[in-house]
Amino acid sequence: MSGGIPKRSSRVRHLLRGPRPEAVPVLVGKACALVGLLDIAAGVFPRFRHSRMHAVAEVLPGAMGPFAAALSLSAGVLLLLLAHGLRRGKRRAWRAAVVLLPAGAVAQFTYRHSLVGVLISLALLAPLLRHRDQFAALPDPRSRWRALANFVLMGAGSLALGLIIVSVHPKTLLGDPSLADRITHVIYGLFGFEGPVDYQGATSWTVAFSLGALGLLTAVTTIYLAFRPEHPAARLTEDDEVRLRALLEKHGGRDSLGHFALRRDKAVVFSPSGKAAVTYRVVSGVMLASGDPIGDVEAWPGAIERFMDEARAHSWTPAVMGCSETGGEVWARETGLDALELGDEAVVEVPDFSLAGRAMRNVRQMVKRIERAGYETRVRRVRDLGDAELDRIRRAADDWRGTDTERGFSMALGRIGDPSDGNCLIATAHKADDQPGPYGDLKAILHFVPWGTDGVSLDLMRRDRSAGPGMNDLLIVAALQAAPRLGIARVSLNFAMFRSALARGEKIGAGPVLRAWRELLVFLSRWFQIESLYKFNAKFRPRWEPRFVVYRASADLPRIGFAAMQAEGFVSLAMPRLLRRRPAVPRPCAHAVAEQRDVRAA
Repeated sequence: MSGGIPKRSSRVRHLLRGPRPEAVPVLVGKACALVGLLDIAAGVFPRFRHSRMHAVAEVLPGAMGPFAAALSLSAGVLLLLLAHGLRRGKRRAWRAAVVLLPAGAVAQFTYRHSLVGVLISLALLAPLLRHRDQFAALPDPRSRWRALANFVLMGAGSLALGLIIVSVHPKTLLGDPSLADRITHVIYGLFGFEGPVDYQGATSWTVAFSLGALGLLTAVTTIYLAFRPEHPAARLTEDDEVRLRALLEKHGGRDSLGHFALRRDKAVVFSPSGKAAVTYRVVSGVMLASGDPIGDVEAWPGAIERFMDEARAHSWTPAVMGCSETGGEVWARETGLDALELGDEAVVEVPDFSLAGRAMRNVRQMVKRIERAGYETRVRRVRDLGDAELDRIRRAADDWRGTDTERGFSMALGRIGDPSDGNCLIATAHKADDQPGPYGDLKAILHFVPWGTDGVSLDLMRRDRSAGPGMNDLLIVAALQAAPRLGIARVSLNFAMFRSALARGEKIGAGPVLRAWRELLVFLSRWFQIESLYKFNAKFRPRWEPRFVVYRASADLPRIGFAAMQAEGFVSLAMPRLLRRRPAVPRPCAHAVAEQRDVRAA
């Protein structure tokens, strides 16, 4: 007995102490989502509205005379909209909730004399005020395309809820209206007009007010998102690019993905000493870094700490795509994040490369067949090409892209022939035809970026669809054969996702789990270049360098995967030109904002 008393008292103290402060945003967000769903149910379903359960849903002004259903519906939608921001600890969501909850409590007591609704409002308001320091996340980068997304999602949700509202009053419904009539009634009601469906008694007013509230809420939120000031995503400034190039000159030979940090649609954070940096892009609330940090390995922890501070300041989900084994170890040690092998990078050592031997027979035969067809190759540095030829290569690369969206993030530079990229390498294939195409005799392009002083990393491969097969094989072999005279000792080719699983799964003795995993990867290769990239790279007998994804929790992996697919261009959201992001004005990071705030306070 004596041993159980302290245990029971500790439980009581734990309950009185409440949840951990860092867990409050998640708990409050879940509570707001639950109450929002109850409010929506109270506004939509008549039986629920008159039951005792409605007392739980009365958090915001949802029961004021004849407008009860409409206001309850609006309250539920608003709470659902706020729940996600509260869960992420967003300051603006906290401000809105702090204003709306007391207003709801006053309305409940004034119009319904409902103490239950007041108590629930105060129960949510208390942790918001007590732990207000947990709701300090800065706003996300935003642009006006979110107004279109809000209009589509809110419009679809309003239409679905409207159909439910129109159909849940069978006792007072006059006649048997068709589905088309009900949809027409909902659309008319969203715009505030009377539709073809009619009811007995006051039900017509209830349905009309509810549909009108949904339409007004959709319009107001869309107009707000369309006309609010833009908060553009950070971009690489000229000064940032100069500092990154200086770091790459000293330490660029360590990571083959280092030069891709110079993409101008990335942002950057530097270590306090300025000797290391991490570049990133924010996609759907995920802060995506790629490759290893740039600069001195000893200064990596400072840059990683700045990266994590920026993620915490905005409540972003931190993730790293394609870092090396050393990079993964440093990230895991400094941040406590986990690392998972993502695939392998194919690296060809130029001194060891040769077309001789049985292993290279297929590549050798393909190259000779293409050369006999009249194709020739040229391998040059970008600085050695004239402006006219560079312009023709750029236009051909755009025309041969095959998709409307430029793909690439972790292993793509996103530009060709920039004056600052004179060390980049271009391999081109040519054939003199009787009827030359729009780009003359140009038939295929390979673009490589520098990897330190003695290496290059493959950036893009483009070819004319009318050209014969094997253009990429021809140009890779040409680049490898021309590498010695250009001072290149190593060439990084494509990245092969899940390469080890594909290789082990096809060997004799592979277990059923590994074979099933390989079969799934082969099936997915119909839409994504998984198996084909592995087999293409393997033809050149490379050494395989493992690459990793670094993440915070296993539950974040689906979200990180979707954000990575967006960043790489495999998933894109089409939007009108007027709603696309404007050229970004550089935005200071969280550390710069904090320093400016301290200066003003002083």
